[in-house]
Amino acid sequence: MTASIARHGDIATVTIDNPPVNALGQALRQALWDAVAALDADPAVRAVVLLCAGRTFIAGADVSEFGKPPVEPHLPELVDRIEAAAKPWIAAIHGSALGGGFEIAMGCRFRVADQAASVGLPEVNLGIVPGASGTVRTPRLAGVAAAVELVTTGRPVKAARARAMGLIDAVVSGDLRAEALAFARQALARPLPPPVSQRAIAPVDAAFWAEQEAAVARRSKGAAAPLRALACLKMAAEASFAEALAHERATFLELRGSEQAAALRHVFFAERAALRPAHLKDAAALPLHRAGVVGGGTMGAGIAAALRDAGLPVVLIERDAEAVARGLANLQAILDGGVKRGKLTEDQAAARMAGVTATTDYAALADTDLVIEAVFEEIGVKRAVFAELGRTCRPDAVLATNTSYLDPRLIAEGLPNPGRFIGLHFFSPANVMKLLEIIPTPDTTPETLATGFALGRILGKIPVQAGICEGFIGNRILKRYRAAAEALVRQGVAIAEIDAAAREYGFAMGPFEAQDLGGLDIAFLQREGARAAGRQLPETLGDILVRAGRKGQKTGGGWYDYAPGERRPQPSSMVARLLAGHVQAAAPMDRAAIASQLVGEMAAEGDAILNQGIARQGSDIDLVKIHGYGFPRWRGGPMFATRKRPAP
Repeated sequence: MTASIARHGDIATVTIDNPPVNALGQALRQALWDAVAALDADPAVRAVVLLCAGRTFIAGADVSEFGKPPVEPHLPELVDRIEAAAKPWIAAIHGSALGGGFEIAMGCRFRVADQAASVGLPEVNLGIVPGASGTVRTPRLAGVAAAVELVTTGRPVKAARARAMGLIDAVVSGDLRAEALAFARQALARPLPPPVSQRAIAPVDAAFWAEQEAAVARRSKGAAAPLRALACLKMAAEASFAEALAHERATFLELRGSEQAAALRHVFFAERAALRPAHLKDAAALPLHRAGVVGGGTMGAGIAAALRDAGLPVVLIERDAEAVARGLANLQAILDGGVKRGKLTEDQAAARMAGVTATTDYAALADTDLVIEAVFEEIGVKRAVFAELGRTCRPDAVLATNTSYLDPRLIAEGLPNPGRFIGLHFFSPANVMKLLEIIPTPDTTPETLATGFALGRILGKIPVQAGICEGFIGNRILKRYRAAAEALVRQGVAIAEIDAAAREYGFAMGPFEAQDLGGLDIAFLQREGARAAGRQLPETLGDILVRAGRKGQKTGGGWYDYAPGERRPQPSSMVARLLAGHVQAAAPMDRAAIASQLVGEMAAEGDAILNQGIARQGSDIDLVKIHGYGFPRWRGGPMFATRKRPAP
């Protein structure tokens, strides 16, 4: 049963039970539609409390209906029906009330939330706008400024903040049902507020809308839905409720069939599938209660911070007392940054730090379930670490290497019980970046591989399995992307034009700006190492710059010049002179064509990766590039963006 009715004196409860997240499928919409009629017809009922069974309130639409024509009763009419009910409805929210779930709640006369609950309208993250009054009722509840934040970012807010914004009427603790029934009885003793649709919106001036349009455009980087959502909010503030609702619905229906919405649905489903891959459904992950990290540098400290954010105690190993102190300082700096940005309280930061044991003694790892090595990217250093881990860790402890390019098989040579070994490629900063490449060796057991994915879920990351090759999935494609960008420079296309084309496509920065930020010497040293090992690698334009001392922003110049203390790239006459013998005469090229060529090269390398079995499916490649390399999410990733689709 999707909805059941019970009576508590003159207050009725309607309890939704549609596992796992009480999604608003057609059957549930119909059950709610019928419940309104049944309770309106009952003279003994004075008010209705809407509850949800399970772990959450209505958490949004039924994903099985995505991309399909809507079926009656439609959600906008259902929200209106609840609002127009003869008996006032009170939404009792726990877990998350998202999208259509929150629109249902806004159709109720009151909203009561558990203190751990959150509410939000995440539709822009799927390339659409709210379609059942989210942009029209939200400003009537919370004001225009709060509505702009909620609707155009798609980020949910916790109950306390939602109460302060005016989105909900009360935050309660204890038993939600009992608290909501008590609230309903108190509400009936007072004059009822008008329905949300009849409430006024405080006017804002034209300057406000201009400022918001500029801010949303800057933040969305080419995504259409946030700006369209802002336009819907502006209509809500300036037109009648009915006109604004019609405009919102028309916008929703238009965007639902757009390429951006299709791309974002593709990413949504790929992310869901990535967390629990089908090929590991029969493999049980090993318990993870305590973790170790070897190496306290930038990467190791970031991994330790991520583990502590997830609540896992951490043993941090370094080679000597000075390195231990530096590692702790690196971790403390990460936590201090979280406090400064408001992500952590000082007490939370202190608790995270207290959960770290730092030492030079590998014996402290004897009781850990997982150890992640994050030392210098040199095979001899890493093999020495695993020799120690093989001697000191439990035989069943999972041992992982964080490597960007090295062959994990060589790192694990001689390790006792090699089935518990795996590659875990974190991206810097490891406590922030969502991608986790998981690289099994031929010896890795299914249980160890499943444990890698379980770790990804615990850390809130997107885990993607990759085969063994130079650069795995992400860095291998990055290498070709950069080579394609250099090839355009050799053809006479200006460096700044290539970067501008990438930004217009939706990247936060272009390939040359990104190299200057990260440092040209990192890839240069990898190429030099390969050359020293006997590989014949042609000289790149980047090699020329590094040999001239231009390593990026840290040296005041790379592909661009940088004024002291400035990060804004300036075209460089020195770069022009250094590359003059390697670049053809200026050849202007349309920015869309530049972007198409760069993304096409990424997809071509992706095809090679698929053909070689390095990636299991194209959507995995898309997730890697979106979550690890800044590919614009609303384009769906390079494989989706270049896929041939039938014309509409």
